[in-house]
Amino acid sequence: MLYVFLGILAVVILILIYILTLYNGLVRLNNRVKEAFSTMDVYLKKRWDLIPNLVETVKGYAKHEKGTLEEVIKLRNGAYDSMTDEEKIETNAGLSRGISRIMALAESYPDLKANQNFMDLSGQLSKIEEDIANSRKYYNAVVKMFNDKVEVFPNNLFAGMFGRRSVAMFETSASERENVQVKF
Repeated sequence: MLYVFLGILAVVILILIYILTLYNGLVRLNNRVKEAFSTMDVYLKKRWDLIPNLVETVKGYAKHEKGTLEEVIKLRNGAYDSMTDEEKIETNAGLSRGISRIMALAESYPDLKANQNFMDLSGQLSKIEEDIANSRKYYNAVVKMFNDKVEVFPNNLFAGMFGRRSVAMFETSASERENVQVKF
């Protein structure tokens, strides 16, 4: 009888150790996901703040491209700090499409392309886009680790009890994968 009791006690202790280890691992990974998003968010905010200057510079040269500029301005007019993470991802996907079209417009306007302010802004934008791409890779790698931990059996049984769910990756939309078409 004593051996049965000790055996059951050992199993219970092992299960508790497993649950504590899993919980702490999920907390650490969840914090890494938050940190990775915050890092990416810094670059998204930099781009967010650069857009009005870029649009104003292009406006003077491409007056009849009003639709493209208005679309970017409309997306940009939201209150960035009050958006959820998901709204930030969606809005920035739209901004990426609009910025691509604006940059393509520069090819059609040699004066704009040669404008020093536009050249400075497009240089800053290129650097920010590179930083966003790198932070997106890091974010998605951390999210993959977190999702793997949350979704595999038997972790998935306990992860739900701890309030941990899979997190969405920062993916490129289908329209962003297409080549930009500029028509006049």
